[in-house]
Amino acid sequence: MTIKVFTVEEMVAAEKAADAAGISYDQMMETAGQSVAEAIRQRYQVAGQQVLILVGPGNNGGDGLVAGRHLAQMGADVFFYLYRARDEQDDANYALVRERDWPVLLAGEDEGYRELYRLVYQADILIDALLGTGVDRPIGGELAGLMEAVQAALAERRESPARDRAWLTAITPVEPPGSPLGGPEIVAVDCPSGLNTDTGELDPLAFPASLTVTFAGPKRGHFIFPGAAAVGELVVADIGISAGLPEVAGVPVDLATAVLARKLLPARPANGHKGTFGKVLIAAGSAHYWGAPLLCGRGAYRTGSGLVAVAVPRAIRPVVAGQLPEATYPPVPDEENWGVAGAEFLLDQVEEYDALLFGPGLGETTEFVERLLAGAADLPPLVVDADGLNTLAQMEAWAERLPANSVLTPHPGEMARLIGIPLNQLAERDRVTLAREKAAAWQQVLLLKGAYTIIAAPDGRCTLLPFANPALSTAGSGDVLAGVIVSLLGQGLSPYEAAVLGGYLHGAAGHLAGAEVGEAGLLAAEIADWLPVVRRQLS
Repeated sequence: MTIKVFTVEEMVAAEKAADAAGISYDQMMETAGQSVAEAIRQRYQVAGQQVLILVGPGNNGGDGLVAGRHLAQMGADVFFYLYRARDEQDDANYALVRERDWPVLLAGEDEGYRELYRLVYQADILIDALLGTGVDRPIGGELAGLMEAVQAALAERRESPARDRAWLTAITPVEPPGSPLGGPEIVAVDCPSGLNTDTGELDPLAFPASLTVTFAGPKRGHFIFPGAAAVGELVVADIGISAGLPEVAGVPVDLATAVLARKLLPARPANGHKGTFGKVLIAAGSAHYWGAPLLCGRGAYRTGSGLVAVAVPRAIRPVVAGQLPEATYPPVPDEENWGVAGAEFLLDQVEEYDALLFGPGLGETTEFVERLLAGAADLPPLVVDADGLNTLAQMEAWAERLPANSVLTPHPGEMARLIGIPLNQLAERDRVTLAREKAAAWQQVLLLKGAYTIIAAPDGRCTLLPFANPALSTAGSGDVLAGVIVSLLGQGLSPYEAAVLGGYLHGAAGHLAGAEVGEAGLLAAEIADWLPVVRRQLS
């Protein structure tokens, strides 16, 4: 099943369409609240635990009421703290809470938020059902006072002497079990209150969640910092909104998942041979940058290529070949840096290959790139990365010189150069909108790197990768990714599919490796070595 990434407007339209199709708002609310309770049950002890639910005035608060009812039925001691009064006559979920005589307190009856402070301090699980996805302005007034009280109680719990004593008696320097903040597990319903789910802006009064359960599909702001840092683990719950509704099917942004990646994996027939699994050519490296071609080649082989040819200038060929003996090494005539002769040599060779990557470690290569692209009509499916992109940025009408549907893989700095704006201005742009606009304008497949990488196609398709991992922030990581994508092109995937699957495999490899060795100190070559593990788990 495809998971869409919604804007607030798109989500409202989808809910209205579902209601018109017979899935009522009450049904969606019941399913949403039950899903929150189930997600909590799967992760935390519930029976006998103190659960505090902060209930807002709208549908988000209604979801919290439903979640609390189900948690109480699972054996939790649930307390409902209402920001605003709710009418039992018009609110069936609140009526059920009152009917069972579960404890309820209205904020207006809690002088100085003293009882709220005590409840937060004692809670094992705190459910944030105050504000939903429609927040687009700063939190103020009485709600600000309530959230300040919650923050104060959480801060005191984190800094309590009891926690300090626990550290003094610790035998090994690992985090004690439970919340990493030394307080209750915080579960956000749909989003942490104060998160703008279109822009990722985060109100200072928001409290970061351990777990966020969102409905039908994630929202763009779940993947945009600073708000993304407050989401914690993100779970998507199905609340009955059909993927076949035009209001859902028309949402342009998909989320890459393991299910999608599994469907895209190229086949590995038992009677295959190295020609079956693609023959790719990598043009990379120079006298100053000879590590890049190694990492590209390693990424390609670890992704399943049958044969990888690594074309490098003559001066560095022996040292590169000595470290990647599995590859072949075409006799490029250029001595230390790529030039016209090297480009002409490649143009004579490319018909033998299923895909071509150029760019990593090339250095200043304008003449080489111009000559290579003069023969664009003869090039196989193409990936351009790193110095290849920097060189394109210096050329007039560069997008018109590339074969259509080439895969471009810029990081933010390279993207800023390609579109001719300062990096700080790029940071102010919406990444999804920017990627889709430029992919269409350039008629290229664009993979815009960063936390939650975006892949966009010229026809408007767009996929977001669910990875924001500092373990991937290491020199050479992008070279490995380029090798992964060219490998998948060589194995027969379309450029867009190769970019989506390549980005997913690379991100998942970083995730697994980071979980094994930590978020710092991972080497790019080690990311490549985890690629077969990811593929095995998917298949």
